[in-house]
Amino acid sequence: MQGLDKVNILTDRLIITTFTLDMALDVSKNSLDEDNKRFVPDEVFETEEEAKEVIKYLIEKYKSNDGPFVYPILLHDLTNIGYVQLVLLDDDTWEVGYHIGIAYTKKGYATEAVKAFLPYIAKKLGISSILGVCLEENIASKQVLKKSGFETIFEGIGDYQGEKRKIYKGIWKL
Repeated sequence: MQGLDKVNILTDRLIITTFTLDMALDVSKNSLDEDNKRFVPDEVFETEEEAKEVIKYLIEKYKSNDGPFVYPILLHDLTNIGYVQLVLLDDDTWEVGYHIGIAYTKKGYATEAVKAFLPYIAKKLGISSILGVCLEENIASKQVLKKSGFETIFEGIGDYQGEKRKIYKGIWKL
């Protein structure tokens, strides 16, 4: 599992790369929008210092076998617009996650990032399938998963961040 600390994925409009500590202010700002607070409250960082501590942790995790593996998404001008991640679940399956700051949504960036990230990270980790899970009400996230090649495997009441909620679950295969 070499190279998880040296990611550099290029798309037509984006760069997916590894975190550096100087990204903390952007990470904090991107995390503070209402959608992020609503759908992934554990990924809200109120201050630059809080974001910096999380980034330090994530940089260390690049050396592990079990992640989480979280990578910033930049525009070609190096503007930090969000992140894409892969997280190991308790049942040894992997789940994709992503967030695009509110100022950059509705432009297809999340789909572009997820489509580029999945085959890259699956090959690096030697895995052949990845789950995508979101709240049923998170229409934008559900669309990203479907446009990125996820096939629906479940819709209904399920576990979401420790609570029973209406969820969408899809699977992507290499």
